[in-house]
Amino acid sequence: MLDRLPFLVGLRYVRAKRRNHFISFISLTSMLGLMLGVAVLILVLSVMNGFDHELRTRILGMVPHAKIESRVGMVEWESLAEELMQRERVIGAAPFVEQQGMFSVGGHNQGAMVNGINPAWEDRVSIIGEHMSQGALADLVPGEWNVVLGSMLARSLGVGVGDRVTLLVPEASITPAGVFPRLKRFTVSGIFSVGADLDANLAYANIEDMQTLARLGDAIGGLRLQLDDLFAASSETQAILNELGPEYRGSDWTFSHGNLFQAIQMEKRMIALLLTVIIAVAAFNIVSTLVMVVTDKRADIAILRTIGATPRSIMGIFIVQGLAIGSIGIAIGVAVGVLLALTIADLIGWVEGTLGIQFLDAGVYFISDLPSRLQWDDVSRIVLAAFGLTFLSTLYPAWRAAKVQPADVLRYE
Repeated sequence: MLDRLPFLVGLRYVRAKRRNHFISFISLTSMLGLMLGVAVLILVLSVMNGFDHELRTRILGMVPHAKIESRVGMVEWESLAEELMQRERVIGAAPFVEQQGMFSVGGHNQGAMVNGINPAWEDRVSIIGEHMSQGALADLVPGEWNVVLGSMLARSLGVGVGDRVTLLVPEASITPAGVFPRLKRFTVSGIFSVGADLDANLAYANIEDMQTLARLGDAIGGLRLQLDDLFAASSETQAILNELGPEYRGSDWTFSHGNLFQAIQMEKRMIALLLTVIIAVAAFNIVSTLVMVVTDKRADIAILRTIGATPRSIMGIFIVQGLAIGSIGIAIGVAVGVLLALTIADLIGWVEGTLGIQFLDAGVYFISDLPSRLQWDDVSRIVLAAFGLTFLSTLYPAWRAAKVQPADVLRYE
């Protein structure tokens, strides 16, 4: 019976109505603090995981993991592409010609990066084909001067499929009449939307049309590579350049979007640390609760000691009580946090539709909707951290209870 004493008495103290309502209030506050801390930490980490996942799948699905370019022009690119495809980490390669320019139509001007691509090869290195809202990449036929625009770019220009746009490139054409900027009329054959900032500054055209516009002849700008591990892009790119020689240069996704990825990782760690402090504050409120309970239950402790309860059993009573209070708060927090993490996107969408506002503007942020990705590993770590802090908060009050001397207490009873 004495072996079960800590659990029986500890749980009874949790259920019992206390004469001191202030103790009940502190206990409830501790429970609510743990619940809110755990729920908010699960929700925030799920949102940060969502941002991380969107960056990897959307943004890094559109931009190349690595690019290999030649300083003297790349003509025999098919053989080089096949050679690079033999490497263990390279899972895709496709040719490209990049041209920075400005689209103009009806007095509207918008700068953009135009990628000249081979539609038959592009799905090896990009997810653009999966995000075509109108038209298809197959419409980029050589010689027809078609172009595929991002949805935000098309909206800012006020054009749709079938409209004509003029592309001005920052190179001059020398004619008998003088020097004129180089420009070309394109027909909008498609529109893509990935829900990111790329929708506002990216366009696609056929690689042969872009070769003609850039006056490259049969040469291409370089090869875009898709790797099996995007975090190996820097080392793999350097290894390729070491093998190819000094006439080649390369870059990887960390040059264009590495800072964004690092910022997300840093923010995730800092937010987790700050919210863990909130959980710690709520957990250590249990110290106050148990200290007051120990003071209130000194007579009970003395009686238990006189009938054979050991100091260890007395410690166990208050450890069980503190862990029970914390476990209830943690359990409710996990339930609320998981529910919010699974429904936050729909909830935010409903609020945006009801109030007519947009929380995330793709022109400012790199996505236009709030992502959430629940990872049970994060939930497990949060629960263990909260439970550990709760356990630590019970040790001092339990130790004080074990130090109560029956003779000193019962002398005045």
